[in-house]
Amino acid sequence: MALPPLLLRVHLLLLLLLGSRATCAWAALHDRDAAALRDVRASLRDLPGSRFFDSWNDDGDGAPTPCAYAGVVCAPDEEDPSGALLRVSVLTLGTGLSDSPGLAGTLPASLASLTALTDLVLYPGRVGGSIPADIGSGLRRLRLLSLSVNRLTGPLPDSLAGLPDLHTLDLGNNRLEGAIPSGLLLPSSPSLKVLILANNVGLSGQIPAQFSSSQLFHVDLSRNSIAGTLPPLPPTLRYFSVAANSMEGTLDEAFGQQAPADLAFLDLSMNDFSGPIPPQVFALPSASSLLLSRNNFTGALAVPASTASSTTPPWAVVDVSHNAISGEVPEALAAAGSLYVNNNKISGEVPDAVARSVFAGRMTTFYAQHNFLTGFPVPSRPLPDSAALCLSYNCMDLPSASAADGCPTIGGPLEARPADQCRSGGG
Repeated sequence: MALPPLLLRVHLLLLLLLGSRATCAWAALHDRDAAALRDVRASLRDLPGSRFFDSWNDDGDGAPTPCAYAGVVCAPDEEDPSGALLRVSVLTLGTGLSDSPGLAGTLPASLASLTALTDLVLYPGRVGGSIPADIGSGLRRLRLLSLSVNRLTGPLPDSLAGLPDLHTLDLGNNRLEGAIPSGLLLPSSPSLKVLILANNVGLSGQIPAQFSSSQLFHVDLSRNSIAGTLPPLPPTLRYFSVAANSMEGTLDEAFGQQAPADLAFLDLSMNDFSGPIPPQVFALPSASSLLLSRNNFTGALAVPASTASSTTPPWAVVDVSHNAISGEVPEALAAAGSLYVNNNKISGEVPDAVARSVFAGRMTTFYAQHNFLTGFPVPSRPLPDSAALCLSYNCMDLPSASAADGCPTIGGPLEARPADQCRSGGG
């Protein structure tokens, strides 16, 4: 009798797994890899509540082979034509479960001897010490390296730059310091698409001028000590954050030419950028989040109006708060889901289109407090419960009680700016 299709697939999968285990039964793990795994076991330990290393037990006749350890995947050694040797191809350290505290200890230098490794993942925990300096020199086949949310210290190894197959490098949320190897931001890392070095605080250096020639599409360098100006961005970028660094200068070079058409997330907040925000920033066709708060931007906001041949970008959030921006609120920003223009020098009346968007529930947050606004046209309808509106400390009486309902409570409510400040103007 023929097996049903689902049972047939299960049957074939069982045969495949049994065949794989049979291969491991007669093939031996390369001595160098076996030694490296012993070093891993000696250097790392389970935190209380974690049981990751329970299967890494070599005691007794029934002990599993290293290729059966939790987190270890082996494959035939490509350099051994007999097929009698196995190499570690994937090493995942920790369970990754939300209720697991992870591992502690340090990374052994012998990790670099696992030369067939393509994926190395260390789940969040308390692993400290430095990343082995020659890790990239030994692991030339790496495609994924993720060591995030631990307590790693020291420099970022230069050997990680230029790996031919490395696609994703995530070393975020550690305590790394020193200069970022420039090769990670250049075409010399040809396959690198995802680079996450966020929340290390101590990583420094500058973004190289040739950054635009890379093929990166996700770059997160936020909360570090990166300085210098922002060069042109790679056309492949979809996510870019340098928030909370020490970058400076204008954005003219970065957005003066062709901007990334697929860039959806841009976060330049909490730096020292200055000058007007180029209109090309607001013209990014795929932009969902534009976060430019807490800089030194000046001048009026120049937001290109949509035309018959163009559509408004899908802005979920536009945040230009805490700058020195002057002029009026552009009508085109009525398309934003949340709009933060507070703590600037913006004057004039809020456009009707923005007010209608707030009261219609299309714009869920409009923060415009601490400016020099002179009017807000209140539509003849109640403010939706889902909307947050704050117009306090401007050059006008609040048009309704709801105009301050959404204001932050820090520092207490301030209804209007003093008249002498309004006479001097906000710029």
